[in-house]
Amino acid sequence: MTRKALAVFAFIIAVVGFSGSVWWVGFSAALKPIAEQGRADLSLASGRLTSGLQQFRQAAVLLADHPELIRRIQDPELAEQANAVLLEASDKLGTLEIQLADASGKILASSNPRGSANISLTPYFSRAMQGAVGSYHAQVDASGQRVFYFSAPLLDGGPPFGAVIVKVDMEAVEESDWRGGAQAIYFVDASGVVFVSNRSELLLRTRGTTASSTSYFTDQLKPFFSYQDYNIAGHDLWAVDAGRYIPIRALHMTQPLPVVGMEGEVLISTAPAERIATLQALVAAALCLSFGAIWYVATERRRALSERLEIEARSNAALEARVAARTQELSNANLSLRKEISEKEEAEAALKKAQVDLVQAGKLSALGEMSAGISHELNQPLMAIQNFSDNAGLLLERGKTEVAANNVSRISDLARRMGRIIKNLRAFARQESEPMTNVDLSAVVEAALEVASSRLRQEGVLVNWIRPKNKITVRGGEVRLQQVVLNLVTNATDAMGESDVKNIDISMELIDNKVVLSVCDTGPGLDDPEKIFDPFYTTKAVGRAEGMGLGLSISYGLVQSFGGQIRGRNHADGGAVFTVELTTPAKENM
Repeated sequence: MTRKALAVFAFIIAVVGFSGSVWWVGFSAALKPIAEQGRADLSLASGRLTSGLQQFRQAAVLLADHPELIRRIQDPELAEQANAVLLEASDKLGTLEIQLADASGKILASSNPRGSANISLTPYFSRAMQGAVGSYHAQVDASGQRVFYFSAPLLDGGPPFGAVIVKVDMEAVEESDWRGGAQAIYFVDASGVVFVSNRSELLLRTRGTTASSTSYFTDQLKPFFSYQDYNIAGHDLWAVDAGRYIPIRALHMTQPLPVVGMEGEVLISTAPAERIATLQALVAAALCLSFGAIWYVATERRRALSERLEIEARSNAALEARVAARTQELSNANLSLRKEISEKEEAEAALKKAQVDLVQAGKLSALGEMSAGISHELNQPLMAIQNFSDNAGLLLERGKTEVAANNVSRISDLARRMGRIIKNLRAFARQESEPMTNVDLSAVVEAALEVASSRLRQEGVLVNWIRPKNKITVRGGEVRLQQVVLNLVTNATDAMGESDVKNIDISMELIDNKVVLSVCDTGPGLDDPEKIFDPFYTTKAVGRAEGMGLGLSISYGLVQSFGGQIRGRNHADGGAVFTVELTTPAKENM
């Protein structure tokens, strides 16, 4: 027991050490993407701050060339005009104040006039008087207001004779650009003071003594938050105590901003990396403990098996016999299963063939119902051709070639008409087995209407159909789509057998890359819209039609095979409305 306890204790110590190593490696690896994200966030924030301030710097440079301000330097009576110019510019830019000073530093005009002032001793004015654009930042009052200054010299081929000063409220810049971001970002100036930050609790914190600085009110400065830094895998990590909105353990990164004279810093929480490393360590510990448990159980079982070798040998023999018997049973079951699968595949093939035959039978049935009308459609042109040909012979004998030529032309038109009718019938009657292609839906509708034209004239049905100007292309089979449209038209004709008004409205519209074809009749409507697509369901009167209630069921299966939808409902003004929704190969306009 003592040896076992020592072995278990040593194994647990080894698992703890291994898990700790996994945690360390996982944490170090997880810091890399966090560092990349932090570097990107800091760069983005630095770019926003720099670009946000640069627009005010550029404004100072542009105002330095304003003619009204230059004339104000030379003419004291133009103060009001200069004030108006500066006020308009300040309102547009959203600055705190814009000032105009002469070479002595006296304020001659301002967007916010408050009496005389002199800025000759300020660093930014001194810089402007050297002929360069100056910048400066400071805390202007005890309320904590922070201001950034930009100054641009007024030049006219000689030394500067004045300057334009733009004063920017940093509070406004922070709120408009990036306050409240996910990461704690702050910018420290050369005095070690946090001048800009997206966390208000970090503002005006200082790393050193700034009592000698005239840029801040020293009683408003706060000591920098306490932290401990350490290095892991080349990354600078801080343990921070700075409030609830600053991460307790964070990755610290810096980026210099020489344009504005500051250095940007970011604190990114390492909690995600810690969670990943902890999860990896737990998984490693679980695997090791599982392996140890399996090893321990196996060892114990081996010892027990060695003590009962003879008993287990007999049990193994019996078990082998049972396994052999079970194997034979599984082999028989496998053969039976293969037989069932083969029978199922044969049944599915027979079902598919039956479905194809049923679709073809539906088309031939529709042609059978319209056979008399089709014969009439072909018989009329044949009789006309015979008459025109006889007349043409007589006209040629009498020398009336122009009239004979007109008869021959009409014979040609009638032949083309018969050819078009026969072409549509042959296309509709053939058993289509081609895969889905791009089909012109308008041509499909017109072909179906031409096949049913004789029946429609016989029943006195008026079809309202206007072909769209643009080609409407859908995914499907041309012949199968003709059968769907023909089924809907013939069903509508049958439904309006007793109606006084017999109209069929056919329309198409494009909705969200889908084409919706609508067929609306003026019949009595649908008795049970939920059952209309069930096989053998029909509402036709006995003797009225020979349908078996399969037309809509076949149409439903065809549209489903194209990846579309077909629906039927009653119209609010009476009659039934069937809609066929089909997909398009690409977005098209009507």
